[in-house]
Amino acid sequence: MTLPEDPMMLFSVINMKLRDDYSSLDELCDDMHIKKETLVQKLKNVGFEYSRENNKFW
Repeated sequence: MTLPEDPMMLFSVINMKLRDDYSSLDELCDDMHIKKETLVQKLKNVGFEYSRENNKFW
């Protein structure tokens, strides 16, 4: 799956996948072959932070 470039769409897709398919961001990144640091930075640039306790960005 190709992830969206638009940050709001990326935010939505990642949170949906975390909610429905993955128990952690590490698991999602490993399975989808995504660099965790890059993903976290892209979302941080538009104001979102990952919450490990909630397993979502907000």
